[in-house]
Amino acid sequence: MKMKDFKEILWVLLRFLGIWLLLFLLYQWYLNQFSGNVDGFTKIISDQSAFLLNFTGYETVTKDFPSHETVQFYINGKVATRMVEGCNAVSVMIMFLAFVFAFYKGVKTFYFAFAGIVLLYILNLFRIYVLNVIVVDFPALTKPAHDYFFPAIIYGGVVVLWLIWINKFVITHEKNS
Repeated sequence: MKMKDFKEILWVLLRFLGIWLLLFLLYQWYLNQFSGNVDGFTKIISDQSAFLLNFTGYETVTKDFPSHETVQFYINGKVATRMVEGCNAVSVMIMFLAFVFAFYKGVKTFYFAFAGIVLLYILNLFRIYVLNVIVVDFPALTKPAHDYFFPAIIYGGVVVLWLIWINKFVITHEKNS
């Protein structure tokens, strides 16, 4: 490996870490505004998940528990799940954005980042919806679904998007340069 290659790798790594740290700190600042309450992102995705559950026949109500910074899902009159800030996938989206912008390729970086965030949001909404369905209809699958299957889906989605970004935009761009 040439010194030039090493410097390029180091530069990408430093950009990734810098962008991630900046976005992480901004998100932490945002979360601090909601100390002792449920943050807005978590509330939005829990409300949208409840809408989907209601739309598909699962009578769902959500209730905020500000002292625990959670949203509780009640489905068909019974406690189903509770959602905390980590369930909103914002930290996963931050990691995705840091990687994409570490390999900045002009305006298409913004388009890809936006499309990726939308896709990850939809994937996470689907994840929360299906997890609630599993809790209600297949309770024995709750732990493996929550602990293994759904993290694999959301993180797998990030990896697939990264691979698309690298293979379709970064490497192609460098070949054409």
